[in-house]
Amino acid sequence: MEQNESKRRVSPVAWVPTAYFAMGLPFVILNMVTVLMFSGLGVDDTLITFWTSLIMLPWTLKFLWSPFIGLFKTKKFFVVATQIITGVTFGLVAFALGLPHFFAVTIALLSIIAFSGATHDIACDGVYMSELSLTDQARYIGWQGGFYNIAKVVAMGGLVYAAGYLIEMFGGGKGQPQENVIAANEKAWMIIMLVIGALMVLLGIYHIFMLPSHEAKKDKAARHSSKEILHELGGVLMDFLRKSHIVYYIFFIILYRFAEGFVMKIVPLFLKADRAMGGLGLSEKEIGLYYGTGGAIAFVLGSLLAGYYVAAKGLKNTLFKLCCIFNIPFVVYTYLSIFQPESHLIICSCIVFEYFSYGFGFVGLTLFMMQQIAPGKHQMAHYAFASGIMNLGVMLPGMMSGWVCEKLGGLFDKPGGYEPFFIFVLVATIPAFLITYFVPFKYDRQGKLLAGERE
Repeated sequence: MEQNESKRRVSPVAWVPTAYFAMGLPFVILNMVTVLMFSGLGVDDTLITFWTSLIMLPWTLKFLWSPFIGLFKTKKFFVVATQIITGVTFGLVAFALGLPHFFAVTIALLSIIAFSGATHDIACDGVYMSELSLTDQARYIGWQGGFYNIAKVVAMGGLVYAAGYLIEMFGGGKGQPQENVIAANEKAWMIIMLVIGALMVLLGIYHIFMLPSHEAKKDKAARHSSKEILHELGGVLMDFLRKSHIVYYIFFIILYRFAEGFVMKIVPLFLKADRAMGGLGLSEKEIGLYYGTGGAIAFVLGSLLAGYYVAAKGLKNTLFKLCCIFNIPFVVYTYLSIFQPESHLIICSCIVFEYFSYGFGFVGLTLFMMQQIAPGKHQMAHYAFASGIMNLGVMLPGMMSGWVCEKLGGLFDKPGGYEPFFIFVLVATIPAFLITYFVPFKYDRQGKLLAGERE
C-alpha cells in the first residue's frame, strides 16, 4: 500500500481536515461531553469531576512515549490504528452503560481511549510535519485548527443536542420521575457513544487509503534502541529544566489557567442542575446549542482576533491584558449563579462572551510558550513539555472542583454550592494576575535574546 502511495500525491485537503477532526473529537468527548453523560446517569458530581479530569492524564504525559512512535511502525500506522481502537472502545462504552457497575467500567474504557487519543495526537502531528513541506504546513495550518475546532462544535454542540433530543424522545424530559430520566439517558447516550464509535472507525478506514506515508523503511542499524531514546529524552528534559527563569515559567503556565481548571468541569453541571439546586435547569439540547455551538464558535473568533492583536502590539505589551481578558469573564458564571436569570438570551450571551474572551486570552499563554519557553536546541520537545505542564495545571483543579463545590455549598448552606464556588473561582484568578504582571521575557519580538538573558 505504501509503495503505491509513494507514486501518487494525495492532496492535503483530502486528509488534513479529517485527521484533525479525528484528533479533536475524542478529547472533547472525554473532557466535556462525558460530564453531562454521567450527570444524566445519576453519578455524583464529585466523582464525575475527579475521574473525568484524571482520565485526561495521557495528554499531559504523552511526551514520555512520543519518541517511541515510529520506532517499529510508521506514523500512519499509529494514526489509523488509534482511530480504530478509539472507535471500537467507544462502542464498548455504549454497551457498558447498562451494566450494574457501569461507572467503573466506563472510566476504565475511557482511560484506554485517552491513551489511544494522546498517541494519535503524536502520530498525527508527525505525519503533518513529515509529509508536508514548510510552505504547505503554513498553508494548511488553518485547516488543521479549523477542523479541530469543528470537532468541538460537533461534540459539545451537535452530539449533546442530539442526546437531549433522544432523552426527551425516550421519556426523560423535565418533570419525569428520576428512574425514567436515568433510563432515558442510558438509551440516549448508548446511541451517541455508538455513533461516535462508528464515526471513528470509518475515519480510520478512510485514512488507510487517504493518509500519505512516505517514510523510508529503516534498517536495523539505523534504528535507535529504546535505551538510546530514553537517554536522549532525559537529556532533553534536563536541558528544559536548566532554562533561565524555568521555575517561574512553570508556575506561570500552571497559574494562568488555574481558575479555568476549576470552572471547566463545573459549568456543564451548573447549567444542567435544577434551579432548586442553584443551577440553571437547562436541557442537554439547550446546553448543546448555547455552550457547545455558540461558545465554540465564539472561542474560534476570539482566537483569530487575538492573533492579529498580538501581531500588531507585541506579546510583551499585551500579555497582562490577555491574562485579564482570559480570567475576568469568569464573573459571568458568578452572576448567573447569584441571579439565576430565566432569559435564555441572557444565559446564551454570557456563555458566548466568556468563551470569546477565553479564546482571546488563551492565545497569550500559547504564544508565550512558543516564543519565550520553547526556543533553543530542542524547541519542539520543550514546547511539548510546556504543553504537558499546562494540561496538568488544568487537570489538577478540575479533579478537585467537585469536592470544592460540594464543601463550599455545605459551608454556606447553598444547595449545589454553585454560588460560593464561582465566587471562589474569582479569588482563584488573583495568582494569575500577579504572576503574569511580573513575568520576565527572554526574547524580543524578533526572537533575539535580550541583554543579560540566556536560553
